This record gives sequence, C-alpha cells and structure tokens, in this order.
Amino acid sequence: MRQLEQFPNLVALFLARAAAKGDRPFLRRKIDGAWQATSWAQAAREVASLAAALHALGLQRGDRVMLVSENRPEWCVADLAIMAAGCVTVPTYTTNTERDHQHVLENSGACAVIVSTAKLAKALMPAVLKSNQGQTVIGIDEMRAPVGAVTFHQWHRLLADHDCGPETIVADAGRADLACIIYTSGTGGAPRGVMQHHGAILTNVAGVVEVIAEDYGWGEEVFLSFLPLSHAYEHTAGQFAPIGLGGEIWYAESLEKLAANIAEARPTLMVVVPRLFEVLRARISKAIEKGGGLAVRLLRVALELGAREAAGTSRWRDRPALLAVNTLFRPRMRARFGGRLKALVSGGAPLTPEVGLFFQSIGIELLQGYGQTEAAPVISCNRPKAGIRMDTVGPPLPGVEVRIADDGEILVRGELVMHGYWRNDAETARVLQPDACEPGAGPWLHTGDIGLFDEAGRIRITDRKKDLIITDKGDNVAPQKVEGMLTLQPEIAQAMIVGDRRPHMVALLVPDPDWVQQWCAKESQTCCFARLAENSGFRTALGQAVERVNRDLSVVERIRRFILADEPFTIENGQMTPSLKIRRHVLRDVYGDRLDALYRG
Repeated sequence: MRQLEQFPNLVALFLARAAAKGDRPFLRRKIDGAWQATSWAQAAREVASLAAALHALGLQRGDRVMLVSENRPEWCVADLAIMAAGCVTVPTYTTNTERDHQHVLENSGACAVIVSTAKLAKALMPAVLKSNQGQTVIGIDEMRAPVGAVTFHQWHRLLADHDCGPETIVADAGRADLACIIYTSGTGGAPRGVMQHHGAILTNVAGVVEVIAEDYGWGEEVFLSFLPLSHAYEHTAGQFAPIGLGGEIWYAESLEKLAANIAEARPTLMVVVPRLFEVLRARISKAIEKGGGLAVRLLRVALELGAREAAGTSRWRDRPALLAVNTLFRPRMRARFGGRLKALVSGGAPLTPEVGLFFQSIGIELLQGYGQTEAAPVISCNRPKAGIRMDTVGPPLPGVEVRIADDGEILVRGELVMHGYWRNDAETARVLQPDACEPGAGPWLHTGDIGLFDEAGRIRITDRKKDLIITDKGDNVAPQKVEGMLTLQPEIAQAMIVGDRRPHMVALLVPDPDWVQQWCAKESQTCCFARLAENSGFRTALGQAVERVNRDLSVVERIRRFILADEPFTIENGQMTPSLKIRRHVLRDVYGDRLDALYRG
C-alpha cells in the first residue's frame, strides 16, 4: 500500500507502470479468433495521443466526456486519456435506453462522447441530439458520421493526427480532483452521478494490492475482465487494480465463451458477481454428474469436508479423504480455471453462502467483498489472513474506517468516500454526514446497510435499510422508478416489483378498477376478479401494458413476469402506510411464495 501513496493521480500510476513494463503485454482482446496484445508502451502512446487530440478539439480541464463502449482495450485507453487531458470520464452502460443516455448527458453536462460501435451510436445519437449535449462525437470503430448537428471524428484518425509520446502528458491532477462520475440508480428513480476522485480509487487500489501481496504474493498477475467497465466494481477492481499490480488485462468475449476464455487467459485473479458463480456451479456440477464414477463420489466428499471445515468441525479421521480430494479432485477443478488462479473475488451483490462454500470445497479460493459506488467501491473483502467466512464480507480494507451506528447502519469513512453526488446537494447531505465529535476527520458515508462486526473483525451484513434492489449480477434497480412507470399505464393502479439477488424483475400488480370495468364490458365478461385473474385475454391485456413500460426500461429493469394481487393495497389492510407508501415487507409476506414461484416457472 505504501508504494501507491506517492501517486497524486491515476494517470501518474499508469505512466509509472508503463515506463517499467515497456513492451510487455498489457491489454489483450480476441480478434478474428486470435488474441491480440497491446503493450504497455503502445497503450501509453495511445493515451498521450488521444489526450492531445482532446485538447486540440477544445476540451478544457474539468470537462466531462461520456464513454459508451463494451469492454475492450480502447475503453481503458479512452478512460486514461480523458483523465490525462484533465477531463472527467462519464462511463455509461451499453444497455442504457435513449432516456437513460439523455439523463446522463444532460445531468453531467458532457461536451463530448466516445462511442465504440455503429450499433451503440445508433441507440445513443437520438439522446445526444435531444439533449443538445455531447456535440463532439468520437467513433472507435469505423462508422458513418451520425446525422445531425454534431462534429464527428474517427478514433484512429485522431490518434494518427496527434501522435505523441507519454512524455507530453502533464499528469498534474491531485488526489482530491474529480476523476470520473459513475451513475448509479437511487431510491428516487433517476440515476445519480457519484463523484469519484483520484484519491478514492487509488485508496481502493492500494488496499487490493496489499491484500494480494500479503495473502497471495505479488507476481505476474493476469486479470480476465468480464463485468461492464461502466460498473464501479469492474472499473476499480478490474481495471485500475491490475494497473496498480502491473498486470495484464484480458477482455472476455461473452458469457457463452467465458469458460473457453478462462482456459486461454489462465487468469490469476478475476472479479465476478454472484450470478456468474451460480452459473459456473451448475455447469461444473452437471459436467461432473454426467461423467459419473469416481468424480461424482469425490465431489460429494469434497462438499462434506468443506462444510465441516467451514463449521469448524473437521475430524482427524477425515484426513485420508482429504488427501484423496487434494490429490485426485481439486487439481482437476483448478485446471478448469487455467491452473494458476489465486482467487475469484465476488462483489456487486450478496453471495449466497452455499455457493461460496461450493467453490471453496472444490479447491477454488473465493473471496466475498462488500462495497458501494459511493466508496469507489470496495469497503471490505474476505482474506485468508483474517480467516474466510462465507457469511461475512471480511474486514475493512487498509485505510478504510468502518463503524456501526446505534441503529445498526454501517458507516464508512476515509479517502475512498466520494465527495458527493453530481449536482445533487440534498442527496449528498443525506448520505454524507459529519461527525460532531471529530469535525475535521471527514464525513461518514451512511451506506443504508445494516450489519455488525464478528469476533474476528469481519463485517456481516444482516439487512438493507434502503429499498434499492441489487440483482444477482450486481446491477442496481430503483423500484420506485419502475413502479411509477407501471402505474402510469391506464390498466395498472398499483405495483410492486421484486428482484433482489434474482436474475431479473417480476411484479405484483393491482389492475385499475375503471379499466377492468371497461375491459369486461368490451369483452362481455363478468367482472369477477377471481375469475379474471385466470382469464388469458385479461392477462394478455395487462401484459401489453407491462411491455409498453419495458420498452422504456433498461434490460436489467424490465419486468419478465407478473402476478395479480388479491386486493388493492390499502391502509386498512396494512399494505400501505398512512402517507400512502407501499409496505414492501408486508406485501412480501403475503405474496412472497407466489412471487418466488415466478422464478421457478
């Protein structure tokens, strides 16, 4: 960690690593079936050239630049070049709707946009034109100039026209200066821009480097990047942590090709979300069961041994079985992950302890972390040195101060904490609160999560104070936004969506009584709600309303299935508060089994 304290900003860290690594591989991407490498020296030159081009285009210090791209070497180059030019990166999801893009553009005030493909540009440009923001557009791949009042530039032409070396970069940003604005959904619905400064991400990187160095040994690290780089978790842990470690970054092709990419890249470290662990567990289990024989028996033994080890009830008589598992089974499992994997790090959403135990049992080290975008984002992580417990998220990272408030809320303080939400003083004041006893020590971040410390100083999350839904892939969904859009439809009076730790959203709907009467008259149906709930035509009409809403939602927000409530939500039945807010816990108690069944159907 001390090695990283000298760096004033992220660009300076990158330039130091690039100078030391030179022509060694840094970024790898598969093109036409073959992995193509970009060296550290080449990446540094491209960063310098793009930074010079941004200056030539008139961008000034502090200007925001929106970045819309899938994971690829140009993403990293663009991010660093924006910062090297003294500007601020505004990453956005490739799955954003036009409305999402427009909100980010208008809220951030971005004056330029970098977009990777013609397909993404097609979805983005209507938002650019409507918002009157981002009028300078840079296309990474070859594409036609967008139609409209924008100035378009081709990536490769800009780099060629402004070719220069890294010595031209003036990396003079301070640790407190803004590095990026990462948008995350809030409970109010509209995505909020989290202001991450250079020091916040550097603190995170320093903590990760210390964990790796002390618990595993710092070597020639290889990361396989899979999660979207627009997500704070991958941005820090999957891009800047590898830079801090001087490691290689390989960009995975897709979920379908992930297993093959793991075998090819042979990563030492990989950042993953719980949903992927569940998919991998299912695939591994099915493959072993299909093979049958000794492997099936060894898997069962490994899981039994792992459960006893986690519970602290290992026995002397288990030693022969443990020797067999360590000799005949676990090496084969490690080979599936390339053979040199130090750890898979889970974050972005809570991990089911049983899933974590499965991987620990088969010989794959799995570390669960905890964090928020507002903390750049890693707050804590399980580590062997502290003892790994799958029902905890480990101790705080070095340099991170955590305490538990009187009501059980987890509070975080340190350089990793954001400076606030972009252009949202009210929300900033709500989550960043100074300590009256230590006015000069910096504000406490109120995480909205409830937890405690165990006897070893590890954090255990016990509940969530806020309503924000976090899917099993780590995506944030603000339920009020989606529910509000549903109830704007004439067919729907009330709605509640669920999807926490789940792969997608499902909904509980109350049909609008006036619309029900009109539908019954039109279809010559008796308005008996119990019968209507089973009527395919009635459900189809409601489904069409849901689909209208889905068209304006991002992929992670869309409603896949729904059920109908037995009665309206009212104050009298306890399903609404006196201020007419739905009581989520009450509705989950009443309809939980039926909602859960939607995921099994």
